[in-house]
Amino acid sequence: MLDNIPILSLLLVFPLIGAFATLMLGRNPKAARYIALAFSAITLALTVLMLFNFQLSSAMQFEEKYTWISQLGISYHLGVDGISISMVFLSSLLVFLAILFSWDVEERTKEYMGLMLMLEVGVLGVFMSLDYFLFYIFWEVVLIPMYFLIAIWGGPNRAYASIKFFIYTHVASLIMLLGIFALVFTASGPLGGLNFDMLDIMTVSGSITGLLSTAIFFALFFGFIVKMPMVPFHTWLPDAHVQAPTAGSVLLAGLLLKMGSYGIIRICVETFPGVTAEYQVLIAAIGVLSIVYGAFACLAQTDLKKMVAYSSISHMGIVLLGISTLTELGLAAAVFQMFAHGLITAVLFMTCGMFQHKAGTREIPLLGGLAPKLPILSTVMMIGFMASLGLPGLVGFLAEFSVFTATYDAFGTWVMIPIISVAITAAYYLWAMQRSIFGNLTTKIDTEHLHDSYWFETVPLAVLIGFIALFGIYPKLIMDLIVPSISALSLFGVI
Repeated sequence: MLDNIPILSLLLVFPLIGAFATLMLGRNPKAARYIALAFSAITLALTVLMLFNFQLSSAMQFEEKYTWISQLGISYHLGVDGISISMVFLSSLLVFLAILFSWDVEERTKEYMGLMLMLEVGVLGVFMSLDYFLFYIFWEVVLIPMYFLIAIWGGPNRAYASIKFFIYTHVASLIMLLGIFALVFTASGPLGGLNFDMLDIMTVSGSITGLLSTAIFFALFFGFIVKMPMVPFHTWLPDAHVQAPTAGSVLLAGLLLKMGSYGIIRICVETFPGVTAEYQVLIAAIGVLSIVYGAFACLAQTDLKKMVAYSSISHMGIVLLGISTLTELGLAAAVFQMFAHGLITAVLFMTCGMFQHKAGTREIPLLGGLAPKLPILSTVMMIGFMASLGLPGLVGFLAEFSVFTATYDAFGTWVMIPIISVAITAAYYLWAMQRSIFGNLTTKIDTEHLHDSYWFETVPLAVLIGFIALFGIYPKLIMDLIVPSISALSLFGVI
């Protein structure tokens, strides 16, 4: 059905056109909202159409390849497999819901909506690119809209947070760029000339050995773990989240962090399986450190949003731990955890933003007893917390359970160290919930004029909770997409 339709290019073109249309035609906030929502809806519809036409196999599908700069071996090469298509769906879904959730933004609305659509272009480009040059361009494109979303619409310390976000991620991406150039130049000999194509380079990556392969691997790996981010390169994330507007936090945690873990699987593991296996324990140790540190840090937070930010570090550590197992179950579970965390963290940051807008604060000691006043918000918050702590029947449970099972298979009883985080996660979520929405009604804020969820807040949250329950009860819908592509890594000797 889609054989002659460049659907991957359309997924980039429509939000790009939407961004310019929003900026040029969004003369008033209402027009800007409708234009942005319409183009994000078209992108989501195209993604769903692509999903229904996706074959459950390991092959790259919907490929588009055109020579771009022939002298340098650069091509416009796009494609998706089971690993990337799940991220493409997550991206188009979260951008659409984030735009709807931001329906009440009045300050510079057209710029706000346009930047979110530009962010979608960059994220989708990263997940679909099969050329290193193209991959890096989209990787850098993402930084610009997120920087301005934080710097213009952020909190009181937005200038500091936006600069810190930009410096950390840009410096890391420059080191990653050095790794990309080293990889391309080294592979140019076996390939007979410069070639930035990921799939071509993968076929000759085995010829890159010794110290050079290790150096290239860690240059790439460093760029990716800063983006995830993993301890000790995580300090930009809490500041960025706390200061970012709600939709910015949703897209930052739901999508931008996944770019790092996706890069590790797509590039580090597939291109340098030997080096990955050699440093398997180190990778696992970084993941475990991030899991445990993030969980303990959450216990010390009084700001709901900052607590959720640190929980993202912990849960992305679970992704890295799954990758480090280098098993089919572990890698598939890592991708599933990326998808699950994207859905869950969107709910969590949306509820944190709603507390700020309605109660005027996110400080847990100032809240209390708000469930009768804000029943919808409180219910959604409880579901989000339960999903994040791994309640069976919700999407987070199977992802974490599978990662820990694979960790036991790979590392034995060492799995008990990261499992500690499960109990800590339950503790900080239940403790925060008890203090913020249960107990006696707070007298520290004005509770007389509290207003529960508006329609543009309720609809995105309802959709997200529906998916959290659907994929928690029936994870086969996503795992059937992921597993064939992961299995192919074993079949061709990558793992």
